Amino acid sequence: MKKRLLLLSLSAATFITYKAQAAVTLPTDTGKTAAAPAAPAAPAAPAPAPDAPLVFSGSVDTYYKYDFSGHSNIPTSFASDQNSISIGMIDLGLKKTVGNASFVGELSFGPRNDQSIPTAGYHIQNLYVNYNLTSKFSLTMGYMSTFIGYEVISPASNFNYSTSYLFTNGPFQNAGFKATYAFSDKVSLMAGIFNDYWNTFKSAARVNTFGAQLTVTPVKNWTAYINFISGPSNGTEIDLTTAYQITDAFKLGLNAADFSASNGFTGGFAGVALYPQLAVSKVVTLGLRGEYFKDKAGTYGAPVAQGGAGLVAGPLPGDDVTGITFTANIKAGPLTLIPEIRFDNTSKSDIFTNSSNVATSSASQFVLAAVYAF
Repeated sequence: MKKRLLLLSLSAATFITYKAQAAVTLPTDTGKTAAAPAAPAAPAAPAPAPDAPLVFSGSVDTYYKYDFSGHSNIPTSFASDQNSISIGMIDLGLKKTVGNASFVGELSFGPRNDQSIPTAGYHIQNLYVNYNLTSKFSLTMGYMSTFIGYEVISPASNFNYSTSYLFTNGPFQNAGFKATYAFSDKVSLMAGIFNDYWNTFKSAARVNTFGAQLTVTPVKNWTAYINFISGPSNGTEIDLTTAYQITDAFKLGLNAADFSASNGFTGGFAGVALYPQLAVSKVVTLGLRGEYFKDKAGTYGAPVAQGGAGLVAGPLPGDDVTGITFTANIKAGPLTLIPEIRFDNTSKSDIFTNSSNVATSSASQFVLAAVYAF
């Protein structure tokens, strides 16, 4: 009996083993082999990068100024209202880049706009297009803020609220066509041809002014700009602008320029301004602007009415001015409060007047401004 059970068990085990093998093994006479695993699907092509969004920025500013003579006395640009809470301007900028092409448009409204654009009723500070032919070479055409000088029209981009004599007497805008080539991340060169007169949307008769800018970054956080502009209608200006962030807290800026008039006018100006700034906390920075400005003897100043260079109400021919401006920037998010006190002195007594409206050699003023940038 035991032998029969043993034989039955062996037979059952053999049958089960055979069925299991048959379930996983192809018959040898079919000529088939096991299929290779399917190849993975090709990765989908990456989606094209979206265009950069339209960038919207700008600023608004307001101020109070008091000249200690009791009337407006210091003949530089803007902030001219005496003993008044006044407005500067609202500045609105647009920028858009699609591929290698971009544009910049900037509009402004208010007294600061009106004093910076000689064409009454116009509100365009910048309007130009740019195309990058390569990563190093670009072309730009239109109406652009000047490349000359340290200070600019928008108060949000200046540390001081009042402006220098060098700023007041140099160009504000240049309309033209320029090319910029970056030789490396340390050296680039811009060269262009511009309309005959500064600060105008169109030339009076010719496009005959040449301009160039050599940009050099000798070390990290230090950039210098050597600027040149020359034409028979306005004259020739050579300008050096540089800024060096020496430490996280201390920055030093410098602007030096020399201008010679042309188009039948003589004279010009020369000057230098130094801009040391020290951050005493995350929200408070103290700064000083020390400037020496000399008006060359001559008839310089007459081209103003033609939209060119000249002194609107500045030093008389042959005068020189030394100005010291103490300024603080107090940050509260996008809002900057700017208290400022300024002392100007001249070697002659024919620029400033005292409280009795008698010619004097010195002038001083206090300004408190608020600038909101967005």
